[in-house]
Amino acid sequence: MKDTSKIPTTIITGFLGAGKTSLIRYVMENSGGRRIALLINEFGDVGVDGDILKSCSNEGCPENAIIELPNGCICCTVADDFVPAMEQLLALPGTFDHIVIETSGLALPKPLVKAFDWPAIRSRLTVDGVIAVVDGPAVATGDFADDLDAIAKQKEDIGLLDHDNPLAEVYEDQLLCADLIILNKIDQMNAPTRAKVKDDIAAIVAPAVGIIEAAFGKVDANILLGLKAAAENDVENRISHHDTEEEHDHEDFESFVVELPPVSDVMQLHEQIMACVSEYGILRVKGFVRIDNKPMRYLVQAVGKRISGHFDGAYKGNEGKVVVIGRKGLNKEGIVSLLLESRLASVA
Repeated sequence: MKDTSKIPTTIITGFLGAGKTSLIRYVMENSGGRRIALLINEFGDVGVDGDILKSCSNEGCPENAIIELPNGCICCTVADDFVPAMEQLLALPGTFDHIVIETSGLALPKPLVKAFDWPAIRSRLTVDGVIAVVDGPAVATGDFADDLDAIAKQKEDIGLLDHDNPLAEVYEDQLLCADLIILNKIDQMNAPTRAKVKDDIAAIVAPAVGIIEAAFGKVDANILLGLKAAAENDVENRISHHDTEEEHDHEDFESFVVELPPVSDVMQLHEQIMACVSEYGILRVKGFVRIDNKPMRYLVQAVGKRISGHFDGAYKGNEGKVVVIGRKGLNKEGIVSLLLESRLASVA
């Protein structure tokens, strides 16, 4: 790569299950000939998102240009993880037209934008834009926060937000750092609900921040790539609830991996996952499972009270593991027992 060229980089942020991976995959499959490199960060131990994106078969994005950081959060480990990962991408032969970063669902994007001021990064890259993906139905039902209106009023009244509801803080910080917001899953909302959610978002963000509606993450790559925001030059104007903190961690959340044997009944698996979500307040479940007598692996994803799944492709040897994400203090034994009932499983 030429040292004199700044490669535009788009940061895709969004809460758990909002549809970031679907959005990126659609962009990859409809990139218009762009050569795109990916950096994927997950809160958990199984690189599900990276495996999904590697199967999109985009010749402009070879597998060695997809780097996964499956543990922790790059907004907290900039020096140890993010900068070396970006240097690894920059060292690859050839050139890229764009780099896309998918943050974990629990990440705060502002520390990541600040990292682009590091000398090793600033001379080579620019933040083309920060895209926040919003799970419209989740916001509409208040799965992540008790009352968005009350949060906005409290912020206006006292100028800050207490740390009693970390989910609301993460959500708002992601919106407040964004140059563009994708209101996803509009196929699951009626028109009045969509309008209400958009009004709630507009009450949080600056008037110049656009809101685009989407279903299944299908947004034209030309809209997402090429914002030319140079966000690293504007980072101090992107308000965050954590601006007064020295560092950010995820002590309010935890994740663990459940190892599954082959499944004979997909619908039973769905029912057991949703029973776990209802009983134990799980935020997110995702992973690949092996289905008896089926030649392809099954990708299952659950967020809030919704679950979906489909056959993703040929088996690759990483089936039989799902990541469970929730608030600190998850009852691992209870979740495994309810999820698998009489099946044998282990927790990693």
